[in-house]
Amino acid sequence: MAIDHTELDTDRSKETKQPTVLDRIQQTMSAEIEAMNGIIRSSLATDHPLVNSIIDNYLLTKGKQIRPILVMLSARMFGAITETVLHSAAALEMLHNATLIHDDVVDQTPLRRGRPTVNAVWGNHLAVLSGDIFVSKALSTGVRTRNLAILDTLSALGTELSLGEMDQLFNARSHVLNKEAYFDMIGRKTASLFVGCVRIGAQAVGASEEEFGSLERFARLLGLAFQIRDDIFDYFPSDDIGKPSGHDLLEGKVTLPILAALESAPAEKAEEVRTLLLGDCEFSPEEVACIQRFAIDNGGIEVARAEMRRLQEEGLEILHTYPSSPARGYFEEIFDFIIERTL
Repeated sequence: MAIDHTELDTDRSKETKQPTVLDRIQQTMSAEIEAMNGIIRSSLATDHPLVNSIIDNYLLTKGKQIRPILVMLSARMFGAITETVLHSAAALEMLHNATLIHDDVVDQTPLRRGRPTVNAVWGNHLAVLSGDIFVSKALSTGVRTRNLAILDTLSALGTELSLGEMDQLFNARSHVLNKEAYFDMIGRKTASLFVGCVRIGAQAVGASEEEFGSLERFARLLGLAFQIRDDIFDYFPSDDIGKPSGHDLLEGKVTLPILAALESAPAEKAEEVRTLLLGDCEFSPEEVACIQRFAIDNGGIEVARAEMRRLQEEGLEILHTYPSSPARGYFEEIFDFIIERTL
């Protein structure tokens, strides 16, 4: 059954050429961001021409760099952006990119940010090794902060992200269909990185855990909302995201819109879709379209959007325990940006 997507994702109709909050932050912090990207480029440089070619090609598209920006905003909440902060942000961004390269291998992703992935161009072997280089360079850049707390956060974060990916694979292969497992998984897979951002930024300026503990709780909610928004994308076509509609379903990943629809749909229809999801066969394009339509028609997208807003309300309550400041204001706006983003 074909799906008419033209009226399904109303967020797409809001896309304009107006600068986003992220554009404004990037402009305000352009010198710091360029300095951080300079650290990344110099840290990743090797004496191996092939490796340099792969890395240079990968760095042509840096993405929105939300995560290192969060590192810098966290530093500004408790101090100033210093060389230590820049090296911390660079280390975290390289670790993040390592996970993306490895994830693309696991998921056999052909495009990311509109460009061919490393594995698509160079094959899985070189992609895995390239991701390994990003990991080692992230740690060596972290060493340059001379801050053991930052190194500890980076190493723990690498473990947490890997466990999150393993949870996702286990849930898909074992056909786990419950919200608790879903939120546990995205807490590790995505939200842990957002928490790591604000922790590292605060650690880089010497803030105490008592000072940044509440900001970590805010960041976790921000990360959960980020992943839910990402999951909604799987229900609507886009040339910008770098993956086709239904990609998660084809990999057996059951996300919040489906889980919510299974709870609200008529029992007979819910059981029919649950049986399909629990089957061992790969989904056909028609079955993917059927599951997408089921989630949309039974309120799954609306529930997912409502959950993002709930997370935002809870997050802002936490954030407002801190004094008003430009950095706090940007954190507030970034939550809106993440919920409303179209790619």
